Amino acid sequence: MTLKGARERRVRTGGVELCVAELGDPRQPTVVLVHGYPDSMEVWSEVAVRLADRFHVVLYDVRGHGRSTAPRPLRGGFTLPKLTDDFMAVVDAVSPDRPVHLVGHDWGSVQSWEFVTVGRTKGRIASFTSMSGPSLDHFGHWIGARVKRPTPRRVGQLLGQGARSWYVYLLHAPALPELAWRGPLGKRWPRILERAEKVPAGAHPAASLPSDAAHGAWLYRDNVRARLRRPRPDAFAHAPVQLITPLGDAFLSERLYDDLDTWVPRLTRRALPAGHWIPRTRPDQVAAWIDEFVTSVEDGRPETKATGRHADRFGGQLVLVTGAGSGIGRATAFAFAEAGARVVAVDRDAEAAARTAELSRLIGAPEAWAETADVSDEQAMEKLAERVHTAYGVLDVLVNNAGIGLAGSFFTTTTEDWRKVLDVNLWGVIHGCRLFGARMAERGQGGHIVNVASAAAYQPSRALPAYSTSKAAVLMLSECLRAELAGQDIGVTAICPGLVNTNITATARFTGVDAAEESRRRQRSARLYGLRNYPPEKVADAVLDAVTRNRAVVPVTPEARGAHLLSRFMPGTLRRLARLNPNP
Repeated sequence: MTLKGARERRVRTGGVELCVAELGDPRQPTVVLVHGYPDSMEVWSEVAVRLADRFHVVLYDVRGHGRSTAPRPLRGGFTLPKLTDDFMAVVDAVSPDRPVHLVGHDWGSVQSWEFVTVGRTKGRIASFTSMSGPSLDHFGHWIGARVKRPTPRRVGQLLGQGARSWYVYLLHAPALPELAWRGPLGKRWPRILERAEKVPAGAHPAASLPSDAAHGAWLYRDNVRARLRRPRPDAFAHAPVQLITPLGDAFLSERLYDDLDTWVPRLTRRALPAGHWIPRTRPDQVAAWIDEFVTSVEDGRPETKATGRHADRFGGQLVLVTGAGSGIGRATAFAFAEAGARVVAVDRDAEAAARTAELSRLIGAPEAWAETADVSDEQAMEKLAERVHTAYGVLDVLVNNAGIGLAGSFFTTTTEDWRKVLDVNLWGVIHGCRLFGARMAERGQGGHIVNVASAAAYQPSRALPAYSTSKAAVLMLSECLRAELAGQDIGVTAICPGLVNTNITATARFTGVDAAEESRRRQRSARLYGLRNYPPEKVADAVLDAVTRNRAVVPVTPEARGAHLLSRFMPGTLRRLARLNPNP
């Protein structure tokens, strides 16, 4: 057992002996973690240690896996009723007087759906968190509905899931799975997981894998065909359910859960841009969501429901936005807050940052904090990163938004002008990516970086040489960083807005003119942006959409999209337009 400080016991039930491990204080609420196939309880080790400070955490090897014994004979020894007997025996041993909070992954989730929908467990389960494993009853009804009413969309869903379930057919073949697992597949499985699912090397101890996997084939043989043919009509959950869906699951389509609200009166949905084995690849986020859900149930209150369109994707995640005191930055902070994210609002204006954090909490952020920093100051950013990582943790999303405007011809732009605009618009992004992105990479659990560039990054202008250069550099930096971090599941997006109605015109500088003319040009630009009246909230929506879809370059506003198309297919046209563009 690799869990330090774990207490072990043996529980006998139905002719088998189950190996049970416990962490944390038994006086705290009990969380029972049930593993899948072909895993052992070890798959939960990273999540378990993160929960043990607040909960009594219980893990057990399912019969025939790890250090639990296998039934004899194997045929008929892995039915869902017998697995329910095992669960009840473990629960009675570790938490005889209080209901437990159940968490299942893969086949651990499949069997846990049985536990939470049968009458004999009512009152023994306080909540259920499901990952990567549907109820066989719900799955059977899902198939039946699509066979009875075969619209093109439903037929496509059936075919798609049928292709993902290729391994289920093979596991029903006599003797073939046993031979494969005891042969080359068992030896290569850890490497396959490491390459295909980015599961850390050594995460799945392979010592008992061949026998565990051979035994576990009977989970499918004893249950799948029988339940899919005759699903129970009363498979309703009698406890609150949290569904965590890995969006990159190679084995299960997210469409499987379209009808889940029918069966679960109290359902909370979450989603992660990750593969199947999220207990290993995303233990921080999985543990945080379990903690939040269990705590809400224990406190007797409904979980706070975020109202944002992407609440299932960003709920509980940690997001930092620079330049959050106004404009696009503030709108972006609010959008993440509405989606239930924890928000760190950063601005060099302390009062503006505090106001953004305060309003973010009112909008829906479970937590929001204000931090003051000048993004162009490397030492200040280093101190900010240290404060954030110490006080709040590693970011899930970083939005490098802070920027300043500068207009004027190349020859009236001084060296000091260049230094100021590059320090904020380019170096501010570099500091953010380096200091916060490095921690994302070290954590090894993915993340996303958003760099706010501009349509000026690909649209030449005789009036904006310094500003356009700074934003073009941000765009290329984003593309390079995206290539470097792709293998670590960290996405990088460049957002390229056009004319957006923010206060950047009020602070923009104009070179080569006196103070009166600069003021006049600011007023004229403000009127132009006001007449265009494209709200920063639409840019914020584009940011959340881009992170959700992991998009590389996102032009925002019609003129930005048009210029982006011209830059790719008709660059000469953009150059000719640049020559006609007058000074502001």
